[in-house]
Amino acid sequence: MAVELLTQADGYGIIIGLSVLFCLIILGAVRIQKLYLSEDSDQSEMFMVANRSVGTGLTASAVFSSWMWINESVFSAAYAYKWGIALPIWWATGLSFQIALMAMLGIVAKLRIPYAHTSLEIIKMRYGRYAHWLFILLNLVNNIFGCGSMILAGAQLVTGMTGMHVIAACILIPAGVVTYTAVGGLKATFLTDFLHTTVALILLIYFSLAVLTNEHIGGFSGLYERVKATNDYIPGNYEGSLLTMKSKSSVHFGLVLKFGNLALVLMDTAFWQKSFASEVHSTVPAYGLVSVVILAIPWCTGTIIGLSARAIEKTPIWFDYPNTLTTTQVNSGLVMPYVLRSLLGKGTTNGLLVLIFMAITSTVSSSMIAVSSIISLDFFRTYINPRASDRRTLQVSHWGVFFHGCFMAGFAIMLEYAGATNNWSTYFRPIISCPGILPLILTLLWSRQTKLGAILGAILGLFSGLATWLSLSWYWSGAINIQTTQDQVPGLYGSVVSFFSPAVYSVIISLVWPSRFDWRELLRIDLIEDESQSNSSLQSKAPSSEAISETLRTGNVSEKEAYLTSGEKSSPTPSPPRTQSNAQIPLDDVVHPFDEETIRHIKKWFKIACIYFVVNVLITIVLWPLPLYRDWIFTKSFFGGWITMAIIWHFAAIFAVIVYPIYDGRQEIARAVCGMAKEMKRWR
Repeated sequence: MAVELLTQADGYGIIIGLSVLFCLIILGAVRIQKLYLSEDSDQSEMFMVANRSVGTGLTASAVFSSWMWINESVFSAAYAYKWGIALPIWWATGLSFQIALMAMLGIVAKLRIPYAHTSLEIIKMRYGRYAHWLFILLNLVNNIFGCGSMILAGAQLVTGMTGMHVIAACILIPAGVVTYTAVGGLKATFLTDFLHTTVALILLIYFSLAVLTNEHIGGFSGLYERVKATNDYIPGNYEGSLLTMKSKSSVHFGLVLKFGNLALVLMDTAFWQKSFASEVHSTVPAYGLVSVVILAIPWCTGTIIGLSARAIEKTPIWFDYPNTLTTTQVNSGLVMPYVLRSLLGKGTTNGLLVLIFMAITSTVSSSMIAVSSIISLDFFRTYINPRASDRRTLQVSHWGVFFHGCFMAGFAIMLEYAGATNNWSTYFRPIISCPGILPLILTLLWSRQTKLGAILGAILGLFSGLATWLSLSWYWSGAINIQTTQDQVPGLYGSVVSFFSPAVYSVIISLVWPSRFDWRELLRIDLIEDESQSNSSLQSKAPSSEAISETLRTGNVSEKEAYLTSGEKSSPTPSPPRTQSNAQIPLDDVVHPFDEETIRHIKKWFKIACIYFVVNVLITIVLWPLPLYRDWIFTKSFFGGWITMAIIWHFAAIFAVIVYPIYDGRQEIARAVCGMAKEMKRWR
């Protein structure tokens, strides 16, 4: 019988209290932005893409936070408990190359479609409404299952720790996020992402070091000896050892995770929006930096906490001694809570509850902005009111945030009563999300992919993946249900087919019925901007992409206000003033909004991003884990060096996404502080 680690009062108090606290912080931050930094979240460009003015440090922190789900900390420890030291590395390497790929695609998007707000606008401009509808569906499904599974996983964790009803947790977790996201928009999520990341990384390094140095663990040497002394036999591991990299289950899970995470990044508009929101010179450095330091979370925390659970589980120090963790408890992520409660006490376990809240709300807030942007831009402003004003578009975005929050609470509750777990979602999500990845990449990189190829490639790939997954689940288990469809091998094969087959279908179809796309068409997407900022309820004179595609007109060209990539004119790579709209002029007269120097700058970063992506894949997938996949068990000295490097990597992450953003934004911070100081003097 499971015991409660904390009281229900702890659960309700932390979730509700932190929700209120973050709402107040964002209200203050939005006011400071508006008064002292000329950043108004009451404008759509600011709400959705932060005026494309976010620097390297804050972009890196926001991307890191969006990618630091509770999976990377709490669940990596749980699965390290199941399969040993190999799992955290396969988990870590499954987080990196996707961000490196996003750096490459993000900088290409800056060149090809500089004023995009969502990745789906690119699909609409290139292939028309039917492809647009299909990719809206794929994006929404990816967002819904990704966000819903995280809310449910967090709710189940909170329930397992405090006894709070799981339905209450599913409702309260997204409730506070709705408020501050609707008020602050994307820049607000960048700021809260920074706060989330700061608190989470500090807590995680404290948990790891406090557990490792605890007298019942005894440091590197003590942990190694205690894990070896357990004599736990892990099927599929070399000699059943927890201290070997030769672990079949870890490899299978890691491969499925790589496909699933690739879908979570590329098929999630939130990651595209963060690249759109970043300055031209910030996209590649920010995403590249995150792809390196993100390795720290599962590698350090997952390894130390997961193995420590094995070391103390059968000793009197264990909080629930003599009971051991059940499979359900492990799959629900309760390994870390039990370790912290056993070794560090109730106060630290409360800290873990704070960490869980931070991780989930960061994921949910970016998902809300992404889905609200799809609702307002890809649906409302495209098909319902193509000439909607800036203010009207913003209102729809706010309602989109509210609707998505309510829907996700209900969806998480549905998953709970359907018996779906985070483990099942891990194997299911790649199969339904991966079919759109390669057609989307080819949309940006290959001018010869046709509309038919993009549409049929994604559809046929989805059916092929589902057929592979379900047929193999039935073949090996004799039935199709929640239990059999979360087996590793059917999920792996289904993910592989869902990912690769759309490219085969799309390329064949595109070559059989060929055509070539003119990249200048993508430059027709404009800023969402009203002529009069003082009366933003006026109808926008710049029509949406839907109106453009139906009637291209010449004649009166609206003057655009000067547009800069940063709030300061001294930015290294500013976007030039937008002197005319490309929306209504002939294709031959379409001009790129960036000057030649900026375009050369983007092309240079694209080459760097391509080289870095190849190097990242070779290191994280081939050169690092594969040579260690052999008949060998870690020695004590190698184990000590392994853990030491993981801890150093964690401190590097703290410097990269906490310290560096403060330095990078020092001028904006100084401006805000000076503005507030002057305001206080006037009050006196």
